[in-house]
Amino acid sequence: MNILVVGGGGREAALVHKIAQSPRVTKIFCAPGNAGIAKQATLVPIAADQIESLLSFAKENEIDLTVVGPEIPLSLGIVDLFIKEGLRIFGPTAKAAQIESSKAFSKRFMQKYKIPTAEADVLQIADAYERIKTVAMPIVLKMDGLASGKGVCMANNLQEAQAALNEFNTKDKAGSVLLERFLAGIEATFFVIADGEIGLFLSTAQDYKRIFDDDLGPNTGGMGAISPSPVMTPEMVEEVMRKVVDPTLKGMIQEGMPYQGILYVGLILTQEGPFVLEFNARLGDPETQVVLPRLKTDWIDVIEAVEEHRLDKLQLEWRDDVAVCVVMASGGYPGDYQSGEVISGLSQINDLHLLPFHSGTKGSGDRVLTQGGRVLSFTALGKDWHEARARAYRAVHQVSFQGMQYRKDIGE
Repeated sequence: MNILVVGGGGREAALVHKIAQSPRVTKIFCAPGNAGIAKQATLVPIAADQIESLLSFAKENEIDLTVVGPEIPLSLGIVDLFIKEGLRIFGPTAKAAQIESSKAFSKRFMQKYKIPTAEADVLQIADAYERIKTVAMPIVLKMDGLASGKGVCMANNLQEAQAALNEFNTKDKAGSVLLERFLAGIEATFFVIADGEIGLFLSTAQDYKRIFDDDLGPNTGGMGAISPSPVMTPEMVEEVMRKVVDPTLKGMIQEGMPYQGILYVGLILTQEGPFVLEFNARLGDPETQVVLPRLKTDWIDVIEAVEEHRLDKLQLEWRDDVAVCVVMASGGYPGDYQSGEVISGLSQINDLHLLPFHSGTKGSGDRVLTQGGRVLSFTALGKDWHEARARAYRAVHQVSFQGMQYRKDIGE
């Protein structure tokens, strides 16, 4: 099989690594990919949002299956386009992907189908400035559209809420915003594979959104992750499937947009039970980097079980190991940052239990340079959290580039 992976970050690096293990795969292409992915796939200089160009490439190069990593091409309708042209592709349609691309749609959907979620109002940004003066703090504010994991603010007071709205306003003046009741609890990520009718539990993870240790500083796309989530018991998994996943999939059918692909459920575990913070229409980054390395089952077999509607017969096999991922980011991230810094020390890493996934890198001769906010994500496997953490950070300390920053508390 010839496989095309769409995207160029750490998530796609983990997908390429996993797909490359399948004996059924002949060749892997990745658009646009990065310097690390180039070791396992042929890079294609097409951006992930150029869906017409990706379609032409898939046709011209006899691609048997396309696997979409990021949310933007899904929201643009890449799945609809490929299906219309008779090409195989893994992911939800643009309508179904609204569960991520529009927080307003997602919130109204959850309210309609009685899926546990925080109370919220959807307002135009201009109107939200007046509303925040009348609500009790803390409050959560969310941009309606896609924001690469950085469109959420938990405001403790009026000044912080106004600052968040100012930031949202610079990105989308005509947009809307959610004012959501703050929920206290522990966050966890819950992954499901769906074939339009059946949902199969994949795994759990916990990610570290804030830029600094102890969950301080602004939100990022993710500075690290662990899997499985130590707070998700088998009983809680069953509860989430029953109260969240099943009604979600049934509701999507009733809305005329059956959901097929990966469903990411962002949870907060409160004293009242689990609540949904958000849905995503794809695997997360860096959660993918800690989930897929633990999975023994061939990812191509998983995708085909979805296509052939036989998820009820699929038995997933897992390693006994836990996984810890530490992300190395450019100085200044998640704000302005410099690219083009030389990365040193990558050739020194030779731990068989560690996977160095590139995120924002590019090749320049025999050198690897930074090209993005999040640059590298190192995933280590171990029999327990202590062993996995030690392996991950041992590798982190072998690598350096100008301005490199990372959290030192991942997996603690």
